[in-house]
Amino acid sequence: MIRRLLLGICLTLFASSTVAAQSRGPVKPTIVLVHGAFAESSSWDGVIDRLSKDGFRVVAAANPLRGVQRDAGDLAALLKSIEGPVVLVGHSYGGMLISAPAVQTAKVRALVYVAAFLPDAGETALGLSGKFPGSSLGSTLAPAVALPDGGQDLYIEQKRFPAQFAADVPLAMAKRMAATQRPITQAALAEPAGAPGWRSIPSWSIYGSADLNIPAAAHAFMADRAKARRAVRISGASHVVMVSHPAEVAALIEEAAVAR
Repeated sequence: MIRRLLLGICLTLFASSTVAAQSRGPVKPTIVLVHGAFAESSSWDGVIDRLSKDGFRVVAAANPLRGVQRDAGDLAALLKSIEGPVVLVGHSYGGMLISAPAVQTAKVRALVYVAAFLPDAGETALGLSGKFPGSSLGSTLAPAVALPDGGQDLYIEQKRFPAQFAADVPLAMAKRMAATQRPITQAALAEPAGAPGWRSIPSWSIYGSADLNIPAAAHAFMADRAKARRAVRISGASHVVMVSHPAEVAALIEEAAVAR
């Protein structure tokens, strides 16, 4: 009698825990956002607000912009500290990092490229941005800043930043972005990529038709080559499509997060 009673209690507890687990549903992945050159983590603010409201944990990674392998190594270290599945999102040069072999772990469920490079092995950011006509970035760069190690830091001239980088963003905001831009080393833009993650990890792409850093034709070429599950072209959007169109960017990230 007592044995039957204990068995009944155990079965009830098991059923209750199973129902509770089912009601919670699958674990949502953590969204890791990686900014690109001449930007910084606050460029994701509008996207973060939307993802957080929808119940996603978000981490906006600090990108040193020193070199592809070095920066990818820092990103890989961050990923090791995060429990559970991850969706990696990269903007511009950040696409070089989320593609890198160093971050290709089993926990990375999807890659989302936001006006970003989808490099193949051996390709560079400089080479991809010049593969098709339309990039005017080179002519807007300020004089390079010499670094103690012999390298050079690159900035966009502040007065030319709004039109070049953020033409569809309110001017006051674009000027603030110009003042807070993070420089990238010249060497980082010329460093070749390794074997790309998009060959084995499902990928998505979103970009603007009026991107003056990476031409829309280059975005379309890279997304098609990577067999992106979906590539979204935002008419009239600039290089900072996540700032000017955060709702569309967040929606694509969420699509990638729940895809199977």
